[in-house]
Formats: sequence, structure tokens, C-alpha cells
Amino acid sequence: MKVLAPMAGITDGLFCSKLAPKGFDMVTIGGYNIDALTIDAGERIIQRGRSEFDIPLYDISNHIKQQIKIIRENNSWKGMISVNLRSTTPSSIIDISKLPGVDVVEINAHCRQPEIMELGCGQSLLNHPDKLYKFTSEVVNNALCRVSVKIRANVTGTDIIAVSKLIQDAGADFLHVDAMKPDHPHADHNIISAIKDGTDIFLIGNNSIKDGESANKMMSAGADGFSIARALIKGEVPFDLSTLETGYP
Repeated sequence: MKVLAPMAGITDGLFCSKLAPKGFDMVTIGGYNIDALTIDAGERIIQRGRSEFDIPLYDISNHIKQQIKIIRENNSWKGMISVNLRSTTPSSIIDISKLPGVDVVEINAHCRQPEIMELGCGQSLLNHPDKLYKFTSEVVNNALCRVSVKIRANVTGTDIIAVSKLIQDAGADFLHVDAMKPDHPHADHNIISAIKDGTDIFLIGNNSIKDGESANKMMSAGADGFSIARALIKGEVPFDLSTLETGYP
């Protein structure tokens, strides 16, 4: 699976619509803050100069429906649409799963912005695996679409293999791993291999995918698919995705 990964404040319907037909099996809009607390946190993040989507609570569902409509107006592309979401409660994510056109809701256990983490959301969930398990289970048991969880590798104090197994046991369809390796310009492929050896979940590898070589390294490490984010920031895919073979559930 070839996935367009979320970048806060960037991956909206227009961005995804332009890139989707270039070989992606799934595009991800977001990440969106979707309850009052995360929206307030997002406003504070914007105030200190970082890009974020700034969608008021009353309009978030309509906004997501509109972005999906923009993507689907390109009738030549038949892939899946995922929505990356930050929320303090599963219920808000479950609500988004019920919107028409949402194929996957992605629980954001990845964001490391302090305003999000202090709410117990984003990356902070990795240090509270029991909470992450219960959160994911509730979404899986009530969502009307597939469920993905995005996590970050090499977070201090986190056993990523144990966390990955819990996400699998909670019933998630996809595990999306940012294989970040601190102080290195490339992904931690050993982490990807270890997760693959320890789980059966469909594994999407992310980080430093910028060309065919880096994509193939991620796949060789054990990922079933890969996602691309920063390499697309100019609105173009810098290599031919059609030459790369991936799994597809």
C-alpha cells in the first residue's frame, strides 16, 4: 500500500486530489483536532507560529465531508481516504467514522506538540499503553470504517513492540509507524523489522521516504506498505510510485 501521510495544516482535499492519481492507494487528510480541548490546543500552537488546521468545532464534520468531496471529484482515482484525528475521547473519532466517504479513521498517537501531549493525546499515549489499548478498542468496536493507529518510534520510555502488539490486540486494521531515528537522516529500519517479527498487523512504514531506494528499504525491512509526507510538500511526487510493489489488504 502506498499512502500519502498527514502533515498538519497541509494535507487537505486539494492537496490530496492533486497527488492521489499519481500512484497512491490511500490518501490521508489531516491531522485534525476534533474536540474542544484539542481545537483549543491547536489554536495555541498556531499562535506560536506552527502551521495547523484551524477548524471550529461546529464545522469540523462539514469541513471533512467537503475535503472528501473534493478528492472524490477526481473520478479516475478509486483509492481509500483516511482521516488522521486528534481527540481526547474515542467518541469524537467514532463520529467522524460515520461520515460518508471516510474509509479509515487514524488515531493520532504520534503528534509531539506539547499542547497536544499535555491533554494526554498524541505521542503521550505511547507512555500509557493501557489507555491507548482501551481508546483503540472503543474506536474499533464502534467505528463504521477501518481503523489505523499512527505511532512514533524511539520515544523514551516506550516499548514499541509491546505497544504495537496492544494495537493489534485492540483490533486495529493498520499500524502506521513513523520510524524516526533521532540524530540520523534515515529511518530506523531495525524497528520496522522488529515490529513485523512481533505482530501480524498490516504495517505501514513512514519516515525519510524520498525516492525508490528509500521506499524499497522500508519494504525490505518488513513493512507491508509505506507512506510519504515531507517529500511531497511541493505538490509533486519525486519518483515513480508505479514501479514499487507493495501489499494491499
